[in-house]
Amino acid sequence: MAVVPGDELVNYISLTSSAQVQPAGVDLTVDEIMTFESEGEIMEGIKLPKVREILIGEEVKLRPGAYKVRFREIVKVPPDCIGLAFPRSSLLRMGATINFAVWDPGYEGKGEALLVVFNPYGIKLKKGSRVAQMVFLKLYRKATKLYNGRYQRENLDKP
Repeated sequence: MAVVPGDELVNYISLTSSAQVQPAGVDLTVDEIMTFESEGEIMEGIKLPKVREILIGEEVKLRPGAYKVRFREIVKVPPDCIGLAFPRSSLLRMGATINFAVWDPGYEGKGEALLVVFNPYGIKLKKGSRVAQMVFLKLYRKATKLYNGRYQRENLDKP
């Protein structure tokens, strides 16, 4: 596997600023932040919890806890890559982190992640804050099957 350089990822991830391009990836920015309003369930099926948007204006202060984040960028993972994302070091240095799953070959959408604030004093974020860096790893061959799960084309109906 090889990491795809950031300047090549602009062909697969919609960016709002050239400042998002990094040597080995691109930064993902906050579009929405939500709190969890009910329990989730993985049993014979998946039941996602209800959420409530809390980033109503331009910025929000987040107390310690877990939050759902939706990103501004549309990501299209090529058939010969997987996407991985990591917290930006600035987020970690503030006492927070962000967790992701693997973005499979063929995935397309505005992704979501779990933001966890550990800092007892909280953190402040605003729309457009760069909180994560996405990298694409090139597979040694194209995948025989492309992603076609429940999150395919997620959030593309959101402006």
